Parts: sequence; C-alpha cells; structure tokens
Amino acid sequence: MSFNDIWKKFLEEASDPQFVDVSSLKMKDQLAPGVWEQGVLRPTMRDQAVRIANEFFDSLELDPDIILEDITLTGSLATYNWSDLSDFDLHILIDFEKLKNLPLMEDYFKQKIRNWNKAHKILFDGYEVEIYIQDSNEPHYANGIYSILNNDWIKRPSKFRNDIDFESVKKKAAQLMDEIDNVYDYYAEKDYRGALDMSESLMTRIKKYRQMGLQTDGINSIENLVFKVLRRNEYLHKLSSLRILAYDALMSVKGSDLDEISIKRTKDNV
Repeated sequence: MSFNDIWKKFLEEASDPQFVDVSSLKMKDQLAPGVWEQGVLRPTMRDQAVRIANEFFDSLELDPDIILEDITLTGSLATYNWSDLSDFDLHILIDFEKLKNLPLMEDYFKQKIRNWNKAHKILFDGYEVEIYIQDSNEPHYANGIYSILNNDWIKRPSKFRNDIDFESVKKKAAQLMDEIDNVYDYYAEKDYRGALDMSESLMTRIKKYRQMGLQTDGINSIENLVFKVLRRNEYLHKLSSLRILAYDALMSVKGSDLDEISIKRTKDNV
C-alpha cells in the first residue's frame, strides 16, 4: 500500500462519526487541580500570568491613553470542561473605541499575537499559554471568566449542562472533517488554487457556524461543541496548515517558469 493509500485510509476513518472523539467534552467533577486551589488561581501562576500579560502589553507600544483594563483567564481551563489538550487562554482587555485606525490596529494585534504564540511555549502545569487581545466592549461567550488582575471570578463556571445530543455533534464534526480532508485531496493533486479557495471558504464557514451557535444557544450549542471537537482532534490546525501550504505552493515558481515569464515580458515590450 502506497503512502497516499495509507493516508487516504486514515482520513476516511478519522472522519467517520464512530471514530470522532468527543470524550474531552465531558464535564469534570472539579476545576483543573494544577491550576486552581479552592476556586482561586494558584498564586505563583497568577503572578507569572500578570507578568507575561504586562510585558506583552508594553511591547505593543500603544498611546498612553490606551490602558490594560483587565487580564482574564477564559476557555476550558476556567470551566469544568478542561482536558489535557486545554490551553491557558490569557486575554488582555483593551478598549478598542479608543484606538485610531481600528482596522489597521486589529491587523497589528493579530500579527503581534501570532508572532508571540509562535515564538513562545510557556507551560503552566503542562498547559500552554496562549495570548489574546480582546475588546473590553465586546460580549464574550464563556461558561467561566476569571479576572487575573482582581484575582476573582467575573463569571463562575457551572457544572450544569442540558442534555446534549452527542451523536449530532459527532455527525456534524465528521462532515466538516470530511470537507477538510477534501482540501487535502486538492492539495495532494497539486490543485493549489482549489485547495486555497476551499480552505479559506471553509475557515470562514466554520467561524460563522460557531458564532451563530454561541449567539443562539451559548457555549453548549451543538455548533460550539463541533468547533471544540475539530480543534481538539487537530482538524482546525490541519486546515490552517493546508491553507498556508497551498498558498506557498501557488506562489512558488520554478526556473523554467521564470524563463517563460522573462520571454513573455520581452515579447510584450517589443
């Protein structure tokens, strides 16, 4: 069996609902013990989180009237839904209404976040620290939000969860996994334009799909849980990687291609 056949077999199994892993969505009886102590963030961890957030904020070199309003921990580590795959989601809150040229600043923030997360692998009890910049005016859908600056809960997490149709979550996740696998097929067949267009369209759809679920049924919506399944099964990472690979391949040229371009330019200038 060739490499492509083995890979194809793996993809077919991975996107079959019976192989979709939803075990990490199950509620735990307690908050992550290495992070929390009697419902409060462990002191050493809090001190380090504040230091990291302040140093990152200073590196942004913003106008003096832009202040760091809060540092929060959110995501699964601030809930009873944590797992070994959880990240320590460190949110830095800034009032975006005070920013000049907001679209440009948002791009700047995204690049700074991307560079920081790529350059660093800081672990808190084995959980990787991920930096985010959040507009303090933007509603944030989460089961638990903890103010690291104030060392207190903004929203305490709840163990309560309505009955969830895990079969529907598995089926929808499997469908999107299959579409991500199709992106790989386009890339493997060297249809880089098709792979790039499909990956960008799919990323937009998944983002809107999750947002719709959060706005209608909250964090326990099927849409949000499907997103978590894709992330925890590394399919979102696979999709992002395929988009980058397809773009790089599409923009690359061979020596013979350069010769053809040179000849065409010469003819056009005659």
